[in-house]
Amino acid sequence: MRRSYQNLEGIEVSFDDETLVANAGLVLVATLTKKLGLARIISDKVDLRGRVGGANPASKSLTLVHAMTAGASHIDHVNMLRAGASSKVLPFHVVAPSTLGTYLRSFTFGHLRQLDEVIEQELAKAWALGISPGHEPLVIDIDSTICEVSGCQKQGAAYGYTKKLGYHPLLGVRSDTGEVVHQRMRKGSANTQRGTKRFVQELIARCRRLGATGGITIRFDSGYQSDATLKELERLGVSYTMAVHANAKGMKALIEAIDEDSWASIDYTEGGEAQVSETIYQQRRLVIRRTRLIGVQAELFPNWRYFGFVTDLDASAIKVDEFHRNRARIELSIKDLKEGAGMEHVPSGKFFANGAWLSHAVIAHNLIRQVNYLGKITPRESMVVARTFRSHFVAIAARLVNRSGKMLLRAPIRWPWANAFLRALTELRALTPVPT
Repeated sequence: MRRSYQNLEGIEVSFDDETLVANAGLVLVATLTKKLGLARIISDKVDLRGRVGGANPASKSLTLVHAMTAGASHIDHVNMLRAGASSKVLPFHVVAPSTLGTYLRSFTFGHLRQLDEVIEQELAKAWALGISPGHEPLVIDIDSTICEVSGCQKQGAAYGYTKKLGYHPLLGVRSDTGEVVHQRMRKGSANTQRGTKRFVQELIARCRRLGATGGITIRFDSGYQSDATLKELERLGVSYTMAVHANAKGMKALIEAIDEDSWASIDYTEGGEAQVSETIYQQRRLVIRRTRLIGVQAELFPNWRYFGFVTDLDASAIKVDEFHRNRARIELSIKDLKEGAGMEHVPSGKFFANGAWLSHAVIAHNLIRQVNYLGKITPRESMVVARTFRSHFVAIAARLVNRSGKMLLRAPIRWPWANAFLRALTELRALTPVPT
């Protein structure tokens, strides 16, 4: 049977359907939001009374969060929630973009700490629904990123080590789920390890309050190398792997003193080889990994390159090295935060407004992961990719119709991920709300 195609030039377009929902998959996120009581949490924790634009913070924050979940990277993108019947599937009043700009500018440093409490309470309730580490080991990765901006009117934006104008937020990410457990907006010129000790103290205290009663391990790259931070971790009883600078004092001599027979080979990419060994550096265990090219490519870089990290873990050097290299998972969370989810564009000229923007992006980021795990879309051991989640489960055009008094969302037939969507919606609706 010959398939016929429409003449594209003959198709007329009309934006006039009042029943269409632009991002019908937001029903999943809105369902979890309601189960968590996020509106009540925001109303209880965020007090902007007396501030211009500070009224009704729950609707304004939820508008931002759901827009970011759908991929909003600019305040104007919030208008996607106001199209057609989109707002009718959301359990809050969708506010205008101009209102949100005023709302963000009403935040001060103290109000940012109130948003911190919102993030903690949201995590506490989500973890209580089935994703808490409980007595199991908890691994947290700490890293920062540069959020590049344009223009010279961004308060706090500056040039850092990357020579790019922007901000330099600090993030603590749960390794297995990719949730951001703690965050802090920093000026663009902030040194990588600036505020790390205080950040670690707040992070560990939060994890304990959230119910993580097992062992906690934090992984750092070499930018956070600090004896003060290590001593604080040891005081708190928290394990660690912290990369050290290859040119650190005495490092070259330590490496040269390692017995050649103590190097053990590990799996590496084709065309190269890698080995690990260990020694002692400043009274702490130091694991060293060395890599080099082999074969024809070795003519370009024939020498070994060395990477090291200190740790208090007891496993073999091979196992600990593999564990430390897995800290690269945090880059997936950072990519999701910056790829169509808020932090690729920091909108305000006010520093604290941008701090509030970061906090809302973190809430949206965490909700995406929680919908996946609690809705049983993705196994816990699999990392969620936000862009995939949006294309499969959020960006669905559907028609909201009244069928004998019952509202029905009619989505496209043969949608490839329809069964997973319906299963997730059933799982989320079956969750028992956690008491406040």
